[in-house]
Amino acid sequence: MVQQVTSGIKISVETEFEGTFYKEYKVHFAFAYTVTIENQSENTVQLLSRHWDISDALNNPETVDGEGVIGRQPLLMPGESHTYSSGCLLTSPFGGMKGHYNMTNIETQEEFKVYIPAFKLSAPFAVN
Repeated sequence: MVQQVTSGIKISVETEFEGTFYKEYKVHFAFAYTVTIENQSENTVQLLSRHWDISDALNNPETVDGEGVIGRQPLLMPGESHTYSSGCLLTSPFGGMKGHYNMTNIETQEEFKVYIPAFKLSAPFAVN
């Protein structure tokens, strides 16, 4: 598990290899990740959007931007957390992800970024 705290918001990420399959005549490697967003600050905050930078060992970078996470824009009061799971496909058995969430402080309406720590994606059969 990797963790990082930005502006009182703690991000924890766990990953899991899900398997391989063929798509468009190429083998793909499926990975799942579970993110917990914990509000350790004294303010109520809301997650507005996300930004991901995804890379694999074959140098096929991908950027993903979107509203919320899994169709939600969670509101977190002090001490609350939100956990969700998602996944990604790579064209190699190794890769990684990093990114940030755009959030807002409900009391001040100030927007800020919360960084998602870089984490590795690796198929266990490909690890020496």
